[in-house]
Amino acid sequence: MSWNSSVDVVMKEIHSQGGTVEEMVAGLKRVPLHPQMITAIKSAHSLGCDLRIVSDANVFFIETILKHYGLLDYFSEIITNPNQVDEQGRFRVLSYNDLAFSDPHKCSLACPPNMCKGKIIERMRDSLAFDEGKKQIIYIGDGKGDFCPSLKMQEGDYLMPRKNYPVWELIRNSSIHIKAEIHEWCSGDDFKGKLIDLINKIKGAISGNDKSVLPPTVTCNYQVVLPHPQVEGFEILNVATM
Repeated sequence: MSWNSSVDVVMKEIHSQGGTVEEMVAGLKRVPLHPQMITAIKSAHSLGCDLRIVSDANVFFIETILKHYGLLDYFSEIITNPNQVDEQGRFRVLSYNDLAFSDPHKCSLACPPNMCKGKIIERMRDSLAFDEGKKQIIYIGDGKGDFCPSLKMQEGDYLMPRKNYPVWELIRNSSIHIKAEIHEWCSGDDFKGKLIDLINKIKGAISGNDKSVLPPTVTCNYQVVLPHPQVEGFEILNVATM
């Protein structure tokens, strides 16, 4: 069963026990975000990043948490699984792939059936936002679903896998197929420092001789736990373009 389908089952159980949306909001507001993660988002934005989110969570979870921490307005786009309330008044988590595509993504890597982040990144790179010049991507991830987009990164891009997490293991065992420069991280302080260093490095190149290079796309992925009932693996993946 895919992650979003599992969450949909949990939402059904919550509804059957009389749980309300207000109680879910209260639980989501207790989800902790590392202070340096918050600082990193604000710093990347202040340095000119157009922050976007690509996530296998869902719109309701993400927007509730970002609003609580005052971060929602830092992001220009949220690409994730949609929500709806059905005829029984039950909160539902649907599939992004069903909404965005008429056919399954057919990716043979570690992508869940409802979402291939690699295809999303390809589409993003091909969009008008990337037609203005050569843009680099900084992709930060930790889950298996982040391996496919890691393989889509090009020379001049950067990968920031979270050390000792599934995508780090996959990248380490497949480094021969990775074209991007790899910068692992292991803590909130480490993440913030390396991310800002990379952004400044690229900004320095832009102010140098290569005028065709535009500031980068930054991607941050982390997992937290939804408090009571315990739901594993709430995930946000931020894609930021400068």
